[in-house]
Amino acid sequence: MAKLLSGKEVTASLNEEIRKKTELLTAHHITPKLGIIRIGEREDDISYERGATKRCETLGVSYEKFLLPEDASEEMVLNTIAQVNEADDIHGVLLFRPLPRHLDENKIINALAVETDRSMASVFLGKQTGFAPCTPSACMKILDHYGIDCSGKKAVVIGRSPVVGKPAAMMLLQKNATVTICHTKTKDMPSVVKEADIVIVAAGRAGVIGADYLRAGQTVIDVGINVNEEGKLCGDVNFADAEPVVDAITPVPGGVGSVTTSVLIEHVVDAALLKAGLAIL
Repeated sequence: MAKLLSGKEVTASLNEEIRKKTELLTAHHITPKLGIIRIGEREDDISYERGATKRCETLGVSYEKFLLPEDASEEMVLNTIAQVNEADDIHGVLLFRPLPRHLDENKIINALAVETDRSMASVFLGKQTGFAPCTPSACMKILDHYGIDCSGKKAVVIGRSPVVGKPAAMMLLQKNATVTICHTKTKDMPSVVKEADIVIVAAGRAGVIGADYLRAGQTVIDVGINVNEEGKLCGDVNFADAEPVVDAITPVPGGVGSVTTSVLIEHVVDAALLKAGLAIL
């Protein structure tokens, strides 16, 4: 039976650190603030937004929503971003992606001020400053919290998106892992994945990774959030098949997602500390 890498334990520890930081800001009469830009009414965006705002309220962070219709013009979106960039009291921005198809995503993301960008893709879209993407950062927080050493280990990342896959691979490299990225064109993917000590799955398909991809001794981080045929949340890994095989695995729900939200809030708070000239604890 695999060790369950619960996000709840990681989140509790991270939230305690965030509270210490917000207390320091409060002592200097500063309230960290998150700007939320959402275009359209995607159910998953609204669900994440609800969780993020609730976490803000719990941790003493304020927020302001900038909501635009699905058919918003590029000019409307850029004007909204300009408004957010000019707001002196906003320390971080969450821009929901993917954007509607008629919008130039690169142009819009690059319009965000680097000091506030929380679009979760800036490092791989031409920006060299700001904070690391939230979801892969959450994966690293989980590995660190449970004492999983990446140095010298073989790691496989399934998925090559600029939101999760590519930044996760870069972060694993920074931890001195030897990294392979798998994608839809990878030949004999099960054999490649089986060679890994650490597997981060961001395939975007419910239950696509089963026992035939896995072996004993592996740590599996499942980034996927899907709804199965029964209407229940599930990951990209078939948990029932994987859990008896691997050494450690994150659950869905209750794994990466909850940690990601706290990482987002931590980035906003850290940005507020930096702007105020205060040391990040």
